[in-house]
Amino acid sequence: MSVSLNQIALVVADYDEAIEYYTGVLDFELLEDTALSETKRWVTVSPKGENSCRLLLAKASNEEQSKVIGSQGGGRVFLFLYTDNFEEQYQNLTKHQVKIIRGPIEEPYGKVLVFEDKFGNLWDLIEPIEQN
Repeated sequence: MSVSLNQIALVVADYDEAIEYYTGVLDFELLEDTALSETKRWVTVSPKGENSCRLLLAKASNEEQSKVIGSQGGGRVFLFLYTDNFEEQYQNLTKHQVKIIRGPIEEPYGKVLVFEDKFGNLWDLIEPIEQN
């Protein structure tokens, strides 16, 4: 039996704003944008070339959902973005004036920094040390 984590729902205020940020700033690929109703769309993005986990950009549809935009992790790092070129990713973040919360620093497991996306979610950017 095979099981995999395919998508993580990320609550956003506006579909198009979120698509623009994740594709334009983080350089993710828009995988799907399908209208389901007048107000609901199925929107998925993922790092380019990545076939494992996607973000499902879910527009808040009520006040309760709106309250969690940017805080789904409860103030902790919520999402982890792995890279094999930390410096390039770091330069991209700084070019787009993304708020760096901590780092970059060297940890026993690799290079890491914490950044905040446009919506307030905390991310780790990690270039892991290759294990032999």
